Amino acid sequence: MNTDVAWLTDEQEQVWRRWLRLNALLPAALNRELQTDAGLSLPDFDVLVHLTDTAHGRIRVNDLAQALQWEKSRLSHHLTRMERRGLLRRENCPDDARGAFVVVTPAGRAAIEQAAPGHVRAVRDLVFDQLSAAELDSLDAVTRKVLGRLEGAAGTSG
Repeated sequence: MNTDVAWLTDEQEQVWRRWLRLNALLPAALNRELQTDAGLSLPDFDVLVHLTDTAHGRIRVNDLAQALQWEKSRLSHHLTRMERRGLLRRENCPDDARGAFVVVTPAGRAAIEQAAPGHVRAVRDLVFDQLSAAELDSLDAVTRKVLGRLEGAAGTSG
């Protein structure tokens, strides 16, 4: 065993394993809720959130890939599936022949409007209803600190 490595303490290892389990179980539960309630996957919902958070329901493909932290090929395949279902469309960028926009369609906007109430209920039930105000503040502080480190290391913001 390499003794130059600062191995995790038993407590750190247990917290880390619970964190990994949370990161597996929570998205799976939210995905099931969205599928059942609205026929959307969690990645569909994430794409639609980014689109509907913009003023005109459109975002450059590269910006969407960066926001979602997806590889371009994964995003392209996912957008194709969503486009086939009528949830979005792609448009060429008039200012940049190599660039493209993703635009939410009326069907995509209707889908997220249908999905959002159930999704919010699930997030409240699974996460926030379990936390006291002090625990919420602690969770916020921890996530801000870890995100700050990750975003600083990656040279991103968000």
